[in-house]
Amino acid sequence: MNLSDRDEVFLAEMGITPLWRSRHVPADEAQPEAAQAEAETPAAPAPEPAPKPAPAFVPPPPRDPAWGEIPMTAAPAPTAWEPTPPPVAEEEQGDSPEAIAAMDWSELRAAIARCTRCGDCAGRKPVYGAGPAQARWFVAAGATSAADEAAGTPLAGEAGKLLDNMLCAVELKRDEDVYVTSLVKCRPLSANGGDRAPTGEEVAACRPFVERELALSGAKVVLTLGQIAANGLLGKPLQEPLAGTRGANHVFRDVPLVPTLHPGELLRRGGDKALAWADLCRARAVYAGRSR
Repeated sequence: MNLSDRDEVFLAEMGITPLWRSRHVPADEAQPEAAQAEAETPAAPAPEPAPKPAPAFVPPPPRDPAWGEIPMTAAPAPTAWEPTPPPVAEEEQGDSPEAIAAMDWSELRAAIARCTRCGDCAGRKPVYGAGPAQARWFVAAGATSAADEAAGTPLAGEAGKLLDNMLCAVELKRDEDVYVTSLVKCRPLSANGGDRAPTGEEVAACRPFVERELALSGAKVVLTLGQIAANGLLGKPLQEPLAGTRGANHVFRDVPLVPTLHPGELLRRGGDKALAWADLCRARAVYAGRSR
């Protein structure tokens, strides 16, 4: 459509002039006006660049073994906690209680010889139990003493002689009828090299051996000598006085247990022999009832 000069005035008043051009206007005249219009029109703001996505973690490919080990250039920083030490192998601790429970006499002796369950055995030889393989009574003392270690047998010295007389009083012979042992096979040493009372750890370390000795002996009654032996087998604190235990029948591994005083105590307090005699009579009565 051709526009007259009058139409163009109307269009200019309406603000449509930059978009509508009369066809009769020469091109060279229209281009400067179009350029001017483009210059006057504000440029649209440039769009903000889209944020770049976070790079994905790609694990490195496995290192070729042919490369060898990569040397460290610096020592690693120390950790706050030291790593847990590896568990000690069973053969370094000693045989397990389950293994001990299945041993015969010779195997049990070998297990006691190689035991390292506690520090009590370092540099010392254990003192094994003594007596017949099949016994009537099972007599247990607390810990190995210097006299026992020197003689290589439990309940040696003057205390052993008194024990022999005590057993003879109830018509028993130590080498024929009674198996005698100690709860702790190796002698506990004090700081000055003397005898000392064993610890609960030391008693617990040797307990599987004592249990197996009792089972192998087939004894019908257990006679404990002193506070340590009674409390150790009955699972009581070792410091508990014997007075609360003796005078009554107890049970250890399904076998009747009778506590009495240690012969060493009787040598120091002769007046207590009457108490020991009552305990021996109790044990004899229990054995008589079990052996029928």
